[in-house]
Amino acid sequence: MTDTVAVIPGYLPHVRRQVDDFLDDIKDEVALAGADRLHLSGPVRALEDLLKRDPIVRMYVQEMIQQVPAERQVVSTLPGLLNALQLISTRAPHYNPDPQRTNFFPVSTLFVYMMMTTAGQAVFRIESFNSCIRDILKSWCLYLDSPQSRNVLHTAEDGWLSPSSCERNNLQEYEIPDEHAPHWGFESFNAFFHRQIKPACRPIAEPDNNQVIVSPNDGTLYKVVMDAKPADRFWIKSQPYSLKDMLGGDLAYRLFEGGTVYQSFLDGRNYHRFKSPISGVVRKVETIEGLMFSNAESMGEDLTAGTYSQAYMACVNTRSLVFIESPDPRIGVVCLIAVGISEISSITVNAYPGQLIGKGDELGYFSYGGSSICLLFQPGVIHEFTIDTGNTGIEVGSRGLVLKAGQRIALVK
Repeated sequence: MTDTVAVIPGYLPHVRRQVDDFLDDIKDEVALAGADRLHLSGPVRALEDLLKRDPIVRMYVQEMIQQVPAERQVVSTLPGLLNALQLISTRAPHYNPDPQRTNFFPVSTLFVYMMMTTAGQAVFRIESFNSCIRDILKSWCLYLDSPQSRNVLHTAEDGWLSPSSCERNNLQEYEIPDEHAPHWGFESFNAFFHRQIKPACRPIAEPDNNQVIVSPNDGTLYKVVMDAKPADRFWIKSQPYSLKDMLGGDLAYRLFEGGTVYQSFLDGRNYHRFKSPISGVVRKVETIEGLMFSNAESMGEDLTAGTYSQAYMACVNTRSLVFIESPDPRIGVVCLIAVGISEISSITVNAYPGQLIGKGDELGYFSYGGSSICLLFQPGVIHEFTIDTGNTGIEVGSRGLVLKAGQRIALVK
């Protein structure tokens, strides 16, 4: 078993020992609670109620816990799992000056070994269980939106405003509300997480040239697929895209049959706002509630908590769809799909139907959580990609092709 955990920078700690150290800390805190239940928030109590009344969910969750090797177990009981979720979902993550110990996603770290068990693969697809986990994460997002979450926004060594963090996270590129105010003027941890970038740091390539398609986000290239199928077995190892499933059954899939799918990944350190890749009119906006901690079994042991299953996730996870129609008939309609991964608490779409937008205009942002962006193009639209798409698909040890919002990624025919 490899010692490499996160292949995408800023996802989970890069070394297995660091993941285990984090889990040991949670384990110690859960142990301190002993047999006593911590005061549980409403969403965690709702999960407790589900486990009491639904024997099938309870069976899978108990088996999921027990199927984790003993040396990797964080919790060994259902109350222990509830306590761990309560602890994680009522605090903001601290910055770690050691890049090998960076952990943006504590819930993914809690679940990473459980997700790889047979029972875990089953229970994370059960809607009632998934809904409870989603509500816990939404509650956590509300906390991260609150002023109480600013306790980690400071300039000490373990603060997100420390000199080390400023350098590693390129804070000089971002808009700082007031560097002389407490917490530099950020109203919450999430306000810091999806902070605005200085426009000069993300120029838009040829904004008046319709032939140029730009990257909607900062991130890492994951995959580009031509001749997309209306329906396909997205769960197999090659993870082919299935348009009907990506669009939640929307008949608009017919527009993109035989077209191109482009996908990139945003890690915890990336700029978490996404832009329009073209100029045009927003025709439709829709959010589809889906899964969060489900992986494709075909990818084998995934110590990244989902990095290797991104095409699968584009078909099953919570995602927001934005359909944009270009005035240029060579482009037609482009669909941007914002996909929540693992800790997704909120995808906020600012765009609305009928809105006239320019290339590079903001469409929305991700609150705390991992995320991915897909672009769907109609057949015959793309003449060529101007970035190297020859080695797509994330592999162990790969960092992928780094992208910046607004850069040119393709040319229209």
